[in-house]
Amino acid sequence: MQLSGWTDVKWHCPICKKPTDSDPHPDFPFCSERCRLFDLGNWAAERYAVSEPILDEPVPDQSDSSNPDEPKD
Repeated sequence: MQLSGWTDVKWHCPICKKPTDSDPHPDFPFCSERCRLFDLGNWAAERYAVSEPILDEPVPDQSDSSNPDEPKD
């Protein structure tokens, strides 16, 4: 499957950095099942982490059960 505008993009396996493509590689974005499983193992061993949000969003007060979309009297 080729997406318009994406034909010139060169993809590389995130583990071994070999060139890869979604058409011949069923394990895309990885080049092989080995690299895919290696990446899964990294997640399971907590070597990767999802970063904290950049913006500190206020946490809504749980004690306030009113609907914030309703106008207040």
